Amino acid sequence: MKSKICSFLLMALMLVGVCLAKDAVSDDMIYNNVRIKLASDQVVKGGALDVDIKDGVVTLKGSVEQDKQRDRAAKLAKGVKGVKQVINNITIRNKNVTQ
Repeated sequence: MKSKICSFLLMALMLVGVCLAKDAVSDDMIYNNVRIKLASDQVVKGGALDVDIKDGVVTLKGSVEQDKQRDRAAKLAKGVKGVKQVINNITIRNKNVTQ
C-alpha cells in the first residue's frame, strides 16, 4: 500500500515539474517574440529598434518619430509572455534637425 502511495506522489511531482518547465520562457524566446511584435506593428514599424533581454527584463532602444510609437512599443513588449518588466529607452527624433 505504501509503495502505491509513494508511486502516486512521485508521478504527481513529475507532472508538476513538467508543467512548470513548460511554462518557463527563455530570454531567446522572449527576444524573438518582441522583435516579431515590433516589426509587424503598423504604428511602431519597429524593425530598426534595438531589443535587449536579461532575465525577462526587456530594454528597448532606438528612436521613433512620435510619442505614440514609443508608448505602443512598450505596450507590445509588455504583452509578450515571460516579460517581467520593460525599460523603454526609445527617444523621439527631432523633425526640425536637418541631416
